[in-house]
Amino acid sequence: MMSDGLTSEAGTGAKKAKPCPICQSPSNRESFPFCSQRCKDVDLSRWLKGSYAIPALEEDDPDDEDFA
Repeated sequence: MMSDGLTSEAGTGAKKAKPCPICQSPSNRESFPFCSQRCKDVDLSRWLKGSYAIPALEEDDPDDEDFA
C-alpha cells in the first residue's frame, strides 16, 4: 500500500516518487517536488541569488554605420 501517495505498485497508474532536486532524497507530498521545507528554501534562495539565471548572448550596440 502507498505510504505518502507518491509511490505505487506496478500497474496502478499512480506516479512514482521522484528524488528531491536538491539532495536526491525521496520527495514527499507536502513539499513536492522537494523532500522538506529546507530543500524548498535552498531552491528559492538559489533563484533569488540568480544561480539559475539563463545566460544571455550579448550583442554589440548598433553603430551609426549600421543604419546608413
